[in-house]
Amino acid sequence: MKNIVSHSFLAVFVVISACGREDVKTYRVPKEQPPQAELPAGHPDISAAAPQLNWKLPDGWQEAPASDFRVASFKIAGKDGAKADVSVIPLPGEAGGDFSNVNRWRGQVGLAPVTPEEFAKLAETIEIAGQPAPLYDQTGDSSHILAAIQRREGTTWFFKMTGDPQLVAQQKPAFVSFLKSIQFAGTSLPAGHPAISASMPSTPASGEGRPTWNAPSDWTEVPSGQFLVAKFTMPGGQAAVNISTSPGNGGGLPANVNRWRKQLGLPESDDNQLATEGPISFVELKGERASLVGAIVSLPGQTWFYKLMGDPATVAAQKEAFTKFVREVKY
Repeated sequence: MKNIVSHSFLAVFVVISACGREDVKTYRVPKEQPPQAELPAGHPDISAAAPQLNWKLPDGWQEAPASDFRVASFKIAGKDGAKADVSVIPLPGEAGGDFSNVNRWRGQVGLAPVTPEEFAKLAETIEIAGQPAPLYDQTGDSSHILAAIQRREGTTWFFKMTGDPQLVAQQKPAFVSFLKSIQFAGTSLPAGHPAISASMPSTPASGEGRPTWNAPSDWTEVPSGQFLVAKFTMPGGQAAVNISTSPGNGGGLPANVNRWRKQLGLPESDDNQLATEGPISFVELKGERASLVGAIVSLPGQTWFYKLMGDPATVAAQKEAFTKFVREVKY
């Protein structure tokens, strides 16, 4: 069984029956916008930049509509209601790095994070599209994650199965066979689409490519995840500073301030009070349970977003340190 997915304006699934007769079915899948929790407003849609993939579908797997950042999605049903989900997601650059991603997955299944020394011993090597790739097997009490990572031409590909521990363990050979069968059919981008490698920030472990900053001594830098350049937690863990970037104007000031308002549960407004200092625009917002101090730095061809958000008392205590931090960043 062979399938081809192109996640732009529609997805086409080609199904070849067991007897060898071709039965071509076309499904129109509405193009969904990526979640905006951390992506700046107006950020390029990376889902439209995915290449086509060919693979051999394992028995018992059901295709599901691709959505969010997924270019392919599958559901697996087991005995007694057991379920598993398979996703294929491409992200530009290093996408946060394997170490931080594996520890994030461990947290999702209820496991403690590993040290760099322990992490180096976790992976088993498998094959994806004829090239080696690490496979990480993380099992918790109620959930099991199998995740393979491969980097190709500036893009990090995540292949992940999540679900009932017993079912995922049973499906591991099928998952490995699925990965081995994958072929990359092309990497063409839609006309006028920005290069995928420039559309989202990665998080270089060495800090190379980031601005130069001097974080306050009581801030703790933590793994930043897929959509951030850097992240810091505040003393007590009740607030955090997220740093991201976007090409161009990032959608403009009003759209991004309203994006932050939504995160606090506030309605959109055209009357946001911004304090402008050269290229920096500061805004302060207060929701029922959380507060936010944000800064948007508009530079030629690039916009940087700094957000301090969390417990109102912690945000108020850190406001001065945050604004000083933003003002002193060197680009």
